[in-house]
Amino acid sequence: MDKTIVKNFDIAVAAREVAHMIRAQNPPKPVCLYGVPRGGIPAAYAVQAALNRIGHPCEVVDSPEASHFIIDDIIDSGATRSRYALYGKPFFALYEDMGGGWLVFPWEAGDSDASAEDIPLRLLQFIGEDPERGGLQETPKRFLKAWQHYTSGYDQDPAEILKVFEDGAENYDEMVVVRDIPVYSHCEHHLAPFFGVAHIGYIPAGRIVGLSKLSRLVDVYARRLQVQERLTNQIADALVEHLQPLGVAVVLECRHMCMEARGIQRQGSATITSAMRGLMRENIATRAEFMELLR
Repeated sequence: MDKTIVKNFDIAVAAREVAHMIRAQNPPKPVCLYGVPRGGIPAAYAVQAALNRIGHPCEVVDSPEASHFIIDDIIDSGATRSRYALYGKPFFALYEDMGGGWLVFPWEAGDSDASAEDIPLRLLQFIGEDPERGGLQETPKRFLKAWQHYTSGYDQDPAEILKVFEDGAENYDEMVVVRDIPVYSHCEHHLAPFFGVAHIGYIPAGRIVGLSKLSRLVDVYARRLQVQERLTNQIADALVEHLQPLGVAVVLECRHMCMEARGIQRQGSATITSAMRGLMRENIATRAEFMELLR
């Protein structure tokens, strides 16, 4: 994920824009601001300074009930704004969603990962653990490093992986099948792992791809937050787009921890999904041949 280091000058500019928006609503004097813990507190003081500079007295108060406006540093998912909506106060932030980028504010220490480490730290606190316990002190850093690996597919382009070859594909129009490609992913609904194997087959049309590239293609899409159905289609569609074969077949068999470790807790169940393209979809005999090769 791209990171942007926000400078103090940027904060002052953003705070001035918020101050003018607040003043446009003809608030009382002094106007009272409440800063959402944690990042909203320094943001509220920045807006206070901006309001004072344009001649509108302002105070930062200790509770949302006592405020006229609620201030945060950023509106990203919108969850914080929704949580504070029950107070019925206008909500302003220095920044709106940055399209998936990660903003690091001056009050988030010198380490550009400091704000990210708050996520696992607060999770540990939420479940009742002590983040200062010996075994957990390095967990936030390990957690972030692990999730950077789990989601590394967002930074990879299938086009760069699927290098095709015409040499060796002359007059070859029989099926190429690679079975039992490992799949490790995380479901987007619970962030729980799901894992299994992928089977991929295609019928070349003058071009072939290195066999190891099929496994890497699976990783590109599996290392994103997924549902199995979408993952299956994405693999098939990428092969169609970049390889332009006569037919493509993709079958995934996976176990989902969101079903086995929680919810109905049915262990050992496999979910099977398939995506057929071209001759694999249109020709019953061709599709049957692929399924027979899997068996």
